[in-house]
Amino acid sequence: MIQHQIEACTKVPSMKEILLVGFYQPNEALSHFLVSAQQEFKIPIRYLQEYAALGTGGGIYHFRDQILSGSPEAFFVLNADVCSEFPLLEMLAFQQQCGDPHSFVMLGTTANRKQSLNYGCIVANTETCEVLHYVEKPSTFVSEIINCGIYLFTPAIFQHIGEVFQRTQQELLLEESPNGWQRAEVIRLEQDIFTALAGRGKLYVYKTDGFWSQIKSAGSAIYASRLYLSQYSQCHPERLAPNSLGGPTIRGNVYIHPTASIDRSAVLGPNVSIGKGVTVGAGVRVRESIILHGASLQDHTCVLNSIVGWDSTIGRWARVEGTPSDPNPNDPYAKIDSETLFRDGRLTPSITILGKCETPRRSPGPGCGMGGSLGSPSWDFPAGSPS
Repeated sequence: MIQHQIEACTKVPSMKEILLVGFYQPNEALSHFLVSAQQEFKIPIRYLQEYAALGTGGGIYHFRDQILSGSPEAFFVLNADVCSEFPLLEMLAFQQQCGDPHSFVMLGTTANRKQSLNYGCIVANTETCEVLHYVEKPSTFVSEIINCGIYLFTPAIFQHIGEVFQRTQQELLLEESPNGWQRAEVIRLEQDIFTALAGRGKLYVYKTDGFWSQIKSAGSAIYASRLYLSQYSQCHPERLAPNSLGGPTIRGNVYIHPTASIDRSAVLGPNVSIGKGVTVGAGVRVRESIILHGASLQDHTCVLNSIVGWDSTIGRWARVEGTPSDPNPNDPYAKIDSETLFRDGRLTPSITILGKCETPRRSPGPGCGMGGSLGSPSWDFPAGSPS
């Protein structure tokens, strides 16, 4: 998810540095990713860890000195849980058209009336695109234009965030709160900043017709992968697997990591992503799925609408199938719904996920259809058994 955003940022002229800000505990995987991303994109990339979850505005305010190092004229802020075409260059050009060099720009798109209630809603001047009113997740319909979580700020934004911080701190001091400083630093861009800036001639919306989706659930990862693969077919066709003599059958957009081993009799696609070191056996069928690194799909398995986790093994003749949770294809403005796991006491149908488990290796009990270890799940069903 983050790599797509980093790649979009590197296409902006004069981009000097990329900062990842969050409360996520850094680990070896993240460190390795940052090193490889810096080598690939030839730009400094650093991770700044918050001491506590500070909200969408509190994090950038806490690290404002790092952000302002080098005296940038402007900077982008991208929420990590969205996928998009990321029209950053268009947002830069739009800001220059606004006339005010210190104005702020948010990316907006259109949702249907019902789904707009799940997002930040924007009421804008139809001619100037100035944001006149902003409401985060309203209880009643406000606007079909929603906030995409992608912003272009100038350093002046920190003055507005600072005003909220000072006001909140003073209120907490009156309460004699023991952790007032920490609580004052929890600042939300949406409710605390945008609501106040709306109607003051400082905030504008650039509306995009390109693809955009939140990634709030595992099911939406399959949909996001489909969107990016479709984008590759237009912008980076060399990244997609071709049909070639002696290779597997490719249907639609498919990404295969160079280290993956795919049997020539396999059929992949549409909308399939095969990760590093994956093994795909003879007669395997994969569609609308993500196969993460190290996984093994043994002969004649069928994987549909699923995510196969790291180092998992799908046994011969097994069928792994999920239920797609796509937006309504008959509604051009429909967004993917972030379904809860259960609704009315019943499991909500969604994609199937086989995840990696870190528990110690142990043998399954008698009659168990799962072989191997829990650390490397192996799903092995005899031919003709129920899926």
